[in-house]
This record gives sequence, C-alpha cells and structure tokens, in this order.
Amino acid sequence: MLQLAEICMKRNILIVSDEIHCDIVYPGNTHTPVATLSDDIAHHTITCMAASKTFNIAGLSTSYLIIPDGKLKKKYDTILDYVHVGSGNIFGFTALEAAYNHGDEWLNQLMVYLKGNLDLLLDFFKSNIPIIKPVTPEATYMVWLDCHAMNMSSKELQQFMIGKAKLGLSNGNLFGENGEGFQRINIACPKRILMKALEQLHHAIKTHNII
Repeated sequence: MLQLAEICMKRNILIVSDEIHCDIVYPGNTHTPVATLSDDIAHHTITCMAASKTFNIAGLSTSYLIIPDGKLKKKYDTILDYVHVGSGNIFGFTALEAAYNHGDEWLNQLMVYLKGNLDLLLDFFKSNIPIIKPVTPEATYMVWLDCHAMNMSSKELQQFMIGKAKLGLSNGNLFGENGEGFQRINIACPKRILMKALEQLHHAIKTHNII
C-alpha cells in the first residue's frame, strides 16, 4: 500500500480512499488507513468515512470526508457550493455522534455475531458444498465465493443463483475481470437467514448434480 501511495504522490494522483468498512475487522487483523502512512501522503489523500456500515444507519444518508490539506479542502468546499449540495440532515448528524460516542458495546457484539456467521458459512461450505471455495475475509461482512469449479460463465452462474438457488448474490464480474467466476454474499444478517440461504444453495447444487 505504501508503494502504491508513493506512486500516486510521484505522479501527482489524488488518492481517494473509501474506508467505510474500517471498523469491521476480524481478530488477528489490523486496518491501516492510507492517510496514516505519512504526513505527505495524508495531505495527498481524501478519506471517505461513515458510520452507516458499522452501526446500520445507512438510511440516514450521512457520511463525511477527512481532508487534512487546507488547499484541497478549500477546493472541495468550492465545488460543493457550486453544485449546491447540502450539508446533510440533523437526524443523521445526531445518529453519527451517538454511534461514535456510545457505540462501543454495539460494535463489540456485532463483531462476535459476524465472526459466528463467518465460521458458520466456512464450515457449511467445507462440509456440504466443497465445490465452492469461500475466500476467508480479514474484514467486512462481504464474503467472496470462488465458483470456478462449477464451470459456468458469469451469466450462467448468476442465472443459477437466482433461478435455481433463489439467491440474489452479487455477481463477481460487476467488480472487474478478476471477479469472473466469483459470487459475493453478505453475512450481516440473522443466522437463520444465512442458514436458509446456505441450505437453498446446497439443495440447488444437489438437485442439479453439480457436486
């Protein structure tokens, strides 16, 4: 990451770093914000943040940017004024402040629950659907599923997930060519919902003799 940041600095490329998932890190891993690599890099970086993912308040439409460089901040403010973008809403501000001041226990319990869901998913695929290989994440509640062994194109894979397994997962190719053959599942849900999804996928694969 440091090398990438230094390349951007050398070529005068502004770094815009989306770190909205930064609080959701599993034990044994550490999140390093780009802007903490050095003071020079910080002044060449805009960090995008929000409490929406961590505290489930996306509906309040409140996020914020961290812009250490004064000149860059002034340019940003000028653009906001030019396009007449508002400054958010009082409900979002109040929720943001409450989450950051009083949300430690929420986050602690959230991480325990998500880790339980992750372990459930990993064990289920290993025991019941070995043809699909989950990529164990270091952070976030999005899990990549390596479906290459199913020998389906991205379109066929999506049609199978929706039409046969009745699951609306994210198709990997939405994120670029390297996503071909992958699906992405969100595990930030009650365990019973996750288990239902896994059982539906298992049933669809067995029914169509893919295992």
